[in-house]
Formats: sequence, structure tokens, C-alpha cells
Amino acid sequence: MLAADTLLPHLEQYIRVSEALQAALLNRVRVASYGKGQLLHDARHVCTRSDFIQRGLVRLYYLRDGEKITEYFSAEGEWVNSPNSFIKRLPDIYYLEALEPTHTLSLQVQDLGYLFDTFPEMERYARLSMGSVFGHLMDRITSLRFTSAKEKYAHFCDTHHDILPRLPLGMVASYLGITQETLSRVRAGR
Repeated sequence: MLAADTLLPHLEQYIRVSEALQAALLNRVRVASYGKGQLLHDARHVCTRSDFIQRGLVRLYYLRDGEKITEYFSAEGEWVNSPNSFIKRLPDIYYLEALEPTHTLSLQVQDLGYLFDTFPEMERYARLSMGSVFGHLMDRITSLRFTSAKEKYAHFCDTHHDILPRLPLGMVASYLGITQETLSRVRAGR
């Protein structure tokens, strides 16, 4: 799958991609593939790249008492990285794991910096696209803090209906902050 087939249409939802930006971008992205269960990022290291998912599914998780706690899911047409590590250039708590065979386009942090410095429209893209991510995170926080298990699951189904069939229920329960038993009861309509 070519970058021009997936990444450029994604960017064009937010900005006009000039020929110069297209050339600079396509010169810097690298194709990467990950098998199911393979880590895209290990929390023990600094996250030095951001991956645009062409095909596949990735989860962001952390470990608590040896248990994997799912924080976020990302699928086709989304960027994924360990945000705190990527920005601060320090290791943090998050791992990125491919939940199915995943193909990405990677941009190193220094290449992204070059694109932002050279093409002001890339900063506009970042601002506009981050607005939708911020909105999603605010909805998630509200759901976690103020809703019942049934409401949490209903919200998840509404906002993640496209990837729900691809997710193990244990990971969905972890993401929602409920036990798998509670999720089973909610799904059964109790």
C-alpha cells in the first residue's frame, strides 16, 4: 500500500497538500509492518517515531501489578505513538501493541520537526487533527467518571463500532475500567 494512497488523502481532509510538501513527506516516511502481538513501542525506550496506520489495529497499554491496562485503541487512518515519551523524549509507561497484522508509515521525530518548520500547513494539520483527538479524550474522561458500566459500554459501541468486532472483550473491559464479568452482564442485558 502506497503512502500516496492512504496518508495524503488523510492529510487532505485537513489541509491542502502542495507538491513540495508531498515530495518532502513521501521522502521521509518509512514503511513498517508488525505481526499480531508485536510491539511497535516498548515503554522502556524513548518513543522516537509516530506511525500512521495504513492497515491494522494497535492498542496503547500500561502495566499495573503485571496486568495490561488498555488505555486507547487506534486503527486505519490514525497516528499512534506514546505521546508523553514522543514529546518529552523520555521513557514513560506506555506500550504499543499490534492486535492484528499491522502496516504503518513511520515518521521520525526529527523528520516531523522538519515538516512543521518548513511547511506551516503541517502545523495547521496537527492543530486541527489534535482537536478531534482532544474531543475524544474528553468524552472518554467524562464516560469513565460519570457513567454506569452499561452507559460506558453503550458509548464505546457508538464511538468504536467500526473496530469493536476486532477487539477481544477482555481488552474492551480493561479500556472501560470494568471487569470482564461486568462487561458480560452488560452485554447480556442484565
